[in-house]
Amino acid sequence: MFLRKRIIELSHDLHPGQEEYGLEVESRFVDEVYPAYKRRPDVWYILQTVRMSSHVGTHIEFPRHFDPQGLDSASFPLQYLVGPACVLDFRHKQDNEAITEEDVHALSGLIRESDIVFLRTGRHVLHNTPRAHDRPYLTPGATRWLVEAKSVHVIGVDASGIEVKGTDHYPDHAILLREHGCALIEALGDLGQLSQSRVDVFILPLRIHGLDACPVRVVAIEDEAGT
Repeated sequence: MFLRKRIIELSHDLHPGQEEYGLEVESRFVDEVYPAYKRRPDVWYILQTVRMSSHVGTHIEFPRHFDPQGLDSASFPLQYLVGPACVLDFRHKQDNEAITEEDVHALSGLIRESDIVFLRTGRHVLHNTPRAHDRPYLTPGATRWLVEAKSVHVIGVDASGIEVKGTDHYPDHAILLREHGCALIEALGDLGQLSQSRVDVFILPLRIHGLDACPVRVVAIEDEAGT
């Protein structure tokens, strides 16, 4: 018996021109952009310019998003972005229903100190649809319990967000990003691909100074039994 590794993609594909938060890709031949580069007419050699929102697709939000002095995409500690994660299943929650402190505390046995915590709502299927923002929400008490009682530095969700719809002050963001310097991943992909409630995760944003958030690939690694 030995252990093999299973690699699971937990990010949505990005489609230029079709994303709610904006993504455009322009292609030009290299000699059109930099005439010093020579190119024969039959050689395909392009450079592309990408214009996108920092919140397009599966993305991670940093303290800079809610605090002008907060850590950005370049400075958020890498040790918080690579490591063990647990998945909390809240698929039973309805749209606009609260995930409370009592709800997360009931699953406290799954959460280890400083885990990355993923909230599974099943709403990944609504991504880039007219119902993209239909979701349950995390109460401020639940958010505070995760970061204070369990020292969680990163929370991720497979929905478009964790706030109650219609808020004008975003208390969960304030607790996570401003008060505690944590990060939030929104619009994760299908967490149902995972066969275990605990996995190792790699979250690798671009190191761009001043960037409040960044589209990101989230990759999970599971042990897989073999013979």
